[in-house]
Amino acid sequence: MKQQRKPNQPKDKKPASQYDKIFKENIEAIIPGIITNLLHINVVVSEEVPDDIQHTKERKPDVLKKITNSANETFILQLEFQVADEAEMVYRMAEYYVMLRRKFGLPVQQYVLFVGAEKPRMLTRLQEEQLTFDYNLIVFAELDYQLFLTSEKPEDVVLAILADFKQQSPETVVRQVIDRIDQTAQGDFAMKRYFQQLRILAQLRNLQTQIDKTMYSIADYFSEEKDVLYIRGQRKAKEAKEREVVRNLLKKANLSVEQIADIVEVPTAFVLKVKNSL
Repeated sequence: MKQQRKPNQPKDKKPASQYDKIFKENIEAIIPGIITNLLHINVVVSEEVPDDIQHTKERKPDVLKKITNSANETFILQLEFQVADEAEMVYRMAEYYVMLRRKFGLPVQQYVLFVGAEKPRMLTRLQEEQLTFDYNLIVFAELDYQLFLTSEKPEDVVLAILADFKQQSPETVVRQVIDRIDQTAQGDFAMKRYFQQLRILAQLRNLQTQIDKTMYSIADYFSEEKDVLYIRGQRKAKEAKEREVVRNLLKKANLSVEQIADIVEVPTAFVLKVKNSL
């Protein structure tokens, strides 16, 4: 997934790598649903194909597959996840098309999956005197969030936060998404992973506050003791308290570093670090 600094970028400008990481982690799980439910392709055979395309320059698509559908048509499928409203996307997709067509000798179907918050203004069609080209643009903000919420895969469910909430309030949808992640994720470790992904993707919709409020308010399955942010906060609070106790002992008691470490139950290196900061 590529991101460049363009207009219509979300207010919270997090590094593109955060969003890239989520889609790369989940790509194999979400692709079948996207192909079937969004692209309406009935796949009979799907094969991985090399995703490095090199002639005069190297390109690496987000998703590249050789597909044979139920009509016995074989083609190359290319998907690109896009956060920014990239003005030159049509040229980039045209470059991909020519290189893919030349390399594999098969028809090429291309889709840009736009996950940004604003309605994209990027061109999808190139009309020149000797060239006509277009690609397919799917805007997640225009898709019904129920399409993702009803999936049995938590990787799909997380994407509901990027879709159209219809007449539902953000708070209602956030609660539904969190509940559904809990129902579909296998184990606490996986659940924490998808909750963290949800927090990051929520930044694209400025919903991170609602996410955190809802997660903290649901005690049935998401106790504070399991939450990564709570644990981190507790750890910092404990360390701050230990630092204060060590500081007071260093100032007011005639004790060695080892004795203080034993009393507070912290490593001697911790005591030395506090001592050097005085």
